[in-house]
Amino acid sequence: MRHRQFAIAFALLCFGSAPQAEDARAAAKSSASDKPLYTVVNGYKVDADTLQGFRTWRAAACDRCHGANQEGMVGPSLIESLKTLSRDEFVTVVRDGRLDKGMQSFGSDQRVMDNIDHLYAYLKGRSDGAITRARVSAIE
Repeated sequence: MRHRQFAIAFALLCFGSAPQAEDARAAAKSSASDKPLYTVVNGYKVDADTLQGFRTWRAAACDRCHGANQEGMVGPSLIESLKTLSRDEFVTVVRDGRLDKGMQSFGSDQRVMDNIDHLYAYLKGRSDGAITRARVSAIE
C-alpha cells in the first residue's frame, strides 16, 4: 500500500492534473513484483513492454477473431474475458488454444510465446479501461 501511495504522489508531482494522475494510478497496480504490469499516459501512450504486447497482438492477427478493438467477433471479447481470466489461465488458452471453440494454439509461435507477458499486459490494460483505444503509441 505504501508503494502505491508513493507512486500516486509521484504521479501528481510529475503530471500535476487529476486525469493524468488517474493514468499513473493504473501503472501503480502491480502484481507480486515491484514493476507495474503496464504504464499508461493519456489513455493510449504506453511503456515499451506494453507497446510490444500491442505489436504482438497485431503480428499474430488476433483481430481476425477477437476484433480490432478486442470487443469480439467470432471469438469472444477479450476486454470482458480478461476481467475474469487470471494470467495463468490466459497463458494456457493462448499456448494450448481452445480447439473445441475455434481458438488455435499459439504454443509453437515463438514470437507470441516470447512476448506472452507483454501481450497479457496490453490486453489487461484494455480490459481494465486504462488503455482507452486499441492502437497505442510509446510514451515520449
